[in-house]
Amino acid sequence: MKINVWNTILQMSKERSMQPSVIVSAIEESLKAAASKYYTHNELIHVFFRPEKGELRVYTVKRVVERPDHPAQEISLEEARHLLPSASIGESVEIDLPSDTLGRIAAQAAKQVIFQKVRDAEQEKIYGEFAPRIGEIVTGIYRRAENNAMILEINKTDVLLPYREKLFNDEFKLGDAIKAVIVQVKKGYKGQDPQVILSRTSPKFLEKLLELEIPEVANGTIEIKDIVRQPGERAKVAVMTKERDVDPVGACIGVKGSRILSISKELAGEKIDIIVWSSNPQAYAKAALSPARIENVFILNKAENTMQAVVAKDQLSLAIGKKGINVKLASNLVGWKISIKQE
Repeated sequence: MKINVWNTILQMSKERSMQPSVIVSAIEESLKAAASKYYTHNELIHVFFRPEKGELRVYTVKRVVERPDHPAQEISLEEARHLLPSASIGESVEIDLPSDTLGRIAAQAAKQVIFQKVRDAEQEKIYGEFAPRIGEIVTGIYRRAENNAMILEINKTDVLLPYREKLFNDEFKLGDAIKAVIVQVKKGYKGQDPQVILSRTSPKFLEKLLELEIPEVANGTIEIKDIVRQPGERAKVAVMTKERDVDPVGACIGVKGSRILSISKELAGEKIDIIVWSSNPQAYAKAALSPARIENVFILNKAENTMQAVVAKDQLSLAIGKKGINVKLASNLVGWKISIKQE
């Protein structure tokens, strides 16, 4: 049968950014599915499809016998001679789908099953593109809001920035370019598109921003040991280096605070404390309570991981922080429960 679909396949291939062979395979599968309604004995269906030449043929092969015991593979001599007058017992005959039926199911396939197969291929393409990029910062254009999430567009793909994953003081308008980190990619379920989930509250987002802004972090000279955040308010980043002539804190902050201010601006003014990591819990806790000046740190109960920091009167509120955020973040960073005592 002669058909003219090659130009349509090429156009669809270009629009959906996929190989023509994927679409051709989808058409072949859909033709087999539709033809199974004509071949009613669960026959093995063959499809010969050369769209670039306009050729299409759907058929099954059966062996000629006197009396068929297996209709899916056998055909009677009488029926076979209606198709091929020279047919004889033991031969195999090819039974073509009639052209009028073939034309009808080809149209059905194009409208229904092909669409689903191509959609499946698109879903696999989206998943394959984004799944290996988990932990990577991306920039998307804010297109709309729905279902408690902002919908951003990245390379013609919709991705989600849930409201819970944006900073409380973020203010965006439609059309804004928004940076976030990919934290999860879910496969499509029951015909739905895969879900690419972004976050601006994840510690990973801050880590990647530090890599982008600070060359010494990107090349491994400075290592980020740990990050804790109260998104939009304060973060603490513990860093270290094995290079004697490198100041890890100074390098991260930059000249006149240029590097850290740039990152803070991206995080809607979130304050970022850069501290030196230490394997000594007391020294680490003392640094973690920055920007407060700590007089001393005592271990209260090693088994329960509790310690007490002693501060001067004028440093008490700074050590505790607004709503207790500073001491809470320091405790999370060090892994010890820290209490604050005035000197």
